[in-house]
Amino acid sequence: MHSVDSGEDVRRQPDLDQLMVSAAGGNRDAFAKVYDTVAGPVMGLVRRVLRDSAQSEEVTQDVLLEVWRTSKRFRPERGSAMTWIMTLAHRRAVDRVRASQASQDRERRAAALSSDTPFDEVSEQVETRLEWQRVRRCVHALTDIQRESVVLAYYGGLTYKEIAQSLSLPLGTVKTRLRDGMIRLRDCLGVKA
Repeated sequence: MHSVDSGEDVRRQPDLDQLMVSAAGGNRDAFAKVYDTVAGPVMGLVRRVLRDSAQSEEVTQDVLLEVWRTSKRFRPERGSAMTWIMTLAHRRAVDRVRASQASQDRERRAAALSSDTPFDEVSEQVETRLEWQRVRRCVHALTDIQRESVVLAYYGGLTYKEIAQSLSLPLGTVKTRLRDGMIRLRDCLGVKA
């Protein structure tokens, strides 16, 4: 049977963290093994976020290229290679979703502008600027701890778990800070729950 041989082969293979360290040193063979190991899981994660095969393939290739280019940034003492790579993949997929949404929003706004309805562009810009200033003022009114968590979540696109890892805090603490920060923002902005 082949199970004994394949088990020995698995034990002889360097682990992913070691392969990443070797790839960071320019070892193309090590990177090829990293690629073979992570391409499937990266594609699965990206596809779950994007739900579009063509875009998922493109983003997966971008992620794996980024892993090769930035492999020197990987620090095994800060976490596993798989976690580092999957974090890159998640961020890149979320960025693509946001870019697609922004593009759709721009198209909708352009369609609205081209309609026969008169539009006061200056008034809209003033309103947008005033709203942005209100949001900034409210964000700055948060405690430093709340502000840091809110910024990482909503501007950095990190998950609760990623924020907890980034700040070296328990997951429950991060959730509490975000909840409290969002409540204070809601109250400051006068939004009704």
